[in-house]
Amino acid sequence: MCDYGYNIKIGENFYSNHNLLILDEASVTFGNDVLVGPNCSFFTSVHPLNSGLRRKGIKRAKAVNIGNNVWICGNVTVLPGVTIGDNSVIGAGSVVAKNIPSNSLAVGIPCKVIKTL
Repeated sequence: MCDYGYNIKIGENFYSNHNLLILDEASVTFGNDVLVGPNCSFFTSVHPLNSGLRRKGIKRAKAVNIGNNVWICGNVTVLPGVTIGDNSVIGAGSVVAKNIPSNSLAVGIPCKVIKTL
């Protein structure tokens, strides 16, 4: 399921399992040879913490970029503005709130690099 659909760019040999959710108010780009496990979510919308601004419907969006040869395991959430570098693996159940460099194994809530691949 996607929000708009026209902000999504998908490279060659992309595979996604069941229940992929992409809220694409900004661009969401998947490189080549990307595997996405079941129940993964990619968000681009950023809502203000100030309740008055939220009630006015003010929000902004930040792009999400997934590099080449990336494996995103099941039940992962990728938050606005995140880039996941080439040849990286994101462990199951992780919440990715910050950029992940290339050649990394990253896991957890919040997601952190635990090993260089």
